[in-house]
This record gives sequence, C-alpha cells and structure tokens, in this order.
Amino acid sequence: MEEEYRIDVVEKPEESVWKTIGGGLREFNTQNAGDDKYQSLCLVLFGKNNEIAGGVLADIYWDWLYINVLWVKTELRGKGFGRDLLFRAEEEARQGGVKNAYLDTFSFQAPEFYKKCGYGVFGELNDFPAGHKRYFFTKEL
Repeated sequence: MEEEYRIDVVEKPEESVWKTIGGGLREFNTQNAGDDKYQSLCLVLFGKNNEIAGGVLADIYWDWLYINVLWVKTELRGKGFGRDLLFRAEEEARQGGVKNAYLDTFSFQAPEFYKKCGYGVFGELNDFPAGHKRYFFTKEL
C-alpha cells in the first residue's frame, strides 16, 4: 500500500496545496488544543501623502500575540515610532483578552529595543544567519 505514495518537490504550490496541508494541521490542532481563535493584526504608520513609513504585522491565536514583523523607515528609527507601534499592538491584543506576547529578531536587528520594551529572551540560535544570532523573546502583557 505504501508503494502508492510518493514525495515530490512542488516549486510553486497552488492555493489548494496550502489549504489542504494547512487545513489538515489546523484541524488536528483544534482537536487537540481547541479553537485557536485566530486573528490577524495590522497597524500602519502613515507619513506625508499617506506613504507607508512603518508598521506591525501580527497574529493572535490561543490568546497569545505573535509579532511577526515590526518595521520603521530608517530615517524614523530612534524617534519612538517603533515603540508606539509595538505598544499599540500589545494594547489591541490586551483588549481582546490576550495575556502574553512573543516574537523573534536577529542580532543585527533590534534585540536591545525589545529588551527596553519589556521583553525577555527565552531562546537563541547561534549562526542564524552565519556570524549572527536569532533571539526569541516573550513578554507578559
């Protein structure tokens, strides 16, 4: 019976592949851990002429906030916009009952920024990418 199955590399998976594999995992997770109550969260920093100058892309599931991306234009860094975006995302999540947050960042990005914002390191990977570290942070909201 196993002879009927094979593994192929799919260069550009169609949406149906993502739905089948992701949907299968989500169904399994729901059976074992309950509904994740998934929500996406997007906050955008707009500048002159409505240009996008920064933002946060985050996910909420199982009552945890995951900061996926936080970015601010280079010339605006160090002026409090990143902190304001992060704290606003935390507040939005808190209003929905979220109690904890987590994220990851690289040593060449913003580990000190996250520490100043109350996050603590719970893990790190050396040489990811080569010569750098990847840090994993968490914070109780």
